[in-house]
Parts: sequence; C-alpha cells; structure tokens
Amino acid sequence: MNIQPCVFIVDDDDAVRDSLGLVFETAGLVYRTFESAEHFLETYSPDTPGCLLLDMSMPGLNGDELQVELIRRNIHLPIIFLTAYGDISMSVRAMKAGAVDFLTKPVPSKQLIERIQEVLKHEAQIQEQNRAKQALCDRLNCLTPRELELLPLIVAGKSNKEIARQLGVSYRTIEIHRARVLKKTGAANLVDLVRLYEACQLTPI
Repeated sequence: MNIQPCVFIVDDDDAVRDSLGLVFETAGLVYRTFESAEHFLETYSPDTPGCLLLDMSMPGLNGDELQVELIRRNIHLPIIFLTAYGDISMSVRAMKAGAVDFLTKPVPSKQLIERIQEVLKHEAQIQEQNRAKQALCDRLNCLTPRELELLPLIVAGKSNKEIARQLGVSYRTIEIHRARVLKKTGAANLVDLVRLYEACQLTPI
C-alpha cells in the first residue's frame, strides 16, 4: 500500500505556514505544518514519504541544526530550504549537506509548487527503484548458507569442477547446488544470476 507523499512545512511564522498551506491545498498537495524543528522531530515518522520545506532562522533548533539531526538519525528526507535570511555561504553549506534546493522568500507560488512536484516525483522514482532492488535481493534470502557460499564462485564464472576442487567436494554435489540456486532465484541462466547478484551490490570473487 502506497502512502501519499506529504510536504512538511517547518517555519516559526504563523502567517507563512498558513499562506503555504493554502497554496499547497489549492495545488492538491498533502501537507503538515510545524512551528518548530523540535515539534517536527517529535511527530515525524520516517515511514512517511515526502519532502521538508524548512526555514533557516528559528528559535530553538534552526534549519541547519535540524538538517544535521536528520542526518544523524539516518533520515533521508529531501530538504528545500525556504528562508528570508539566506546568504551564499549558508546555501552552499546546506547544499553540501544534502539539501535539494535553497530558496529565498518570497518565492512565486507557481515556482515553488513546480519545484516541490519535481522533488516528490524524483523521490517516488527512488522509492520505486529501492522496492524493485529489495524484491530482487529477497530472492537471495531463500538460499541456504551453503548455496550462499557457492554463489560468488558461480557468478565469478567458475566451472562445477573448479568449485568442487576448491571446496573439496564432488562435482555432482556442486552440480546439484548450482541447479538449486538457479531455480530458487528464478535466474534462467548464469547471465541472469550475475545481474541479480550485481543488482544487490554484491561483488563476485
């Protein structure tokens, strides 16, 4: 079940939050507002996709500090900074830390909506790629420890005789294991198995 992405607005200015909320509501975007970085951290669930529209200057944790805290918590939420008090060094620092954009208020509503939609679309593509990769890697989870031990030798192109000699077992044993590996992973041949192996970012011996 796909969760609809949400735009998280973190800004200490009530008028800014209300204005942005109206813009996003009109554009059909799901959004939530937070008056502080602390409030956001208390309620945010990493399972919820979306992007963070973040002010830089706020009481308590500022935008910089919230970005650092999200990195520390290993939360990968795309951040668009939207601030009235930005400068070049501030924007460079934020972008180097992983922010996807740094905008200075006021930003035309159309421009802001288009940028957010681009970020959400890109994020959805990444999520889909991650799901596809996980589905591939799950096919390796059905292998036994012995089959996982043989897997890098098989994808390295070693013959059954070479593997049998290296491990000190019979040729027939390796032949059976190879057939089971192909069947369990759904690989039609060695080329398919290598692609699966590489897709899971594993490196043949």
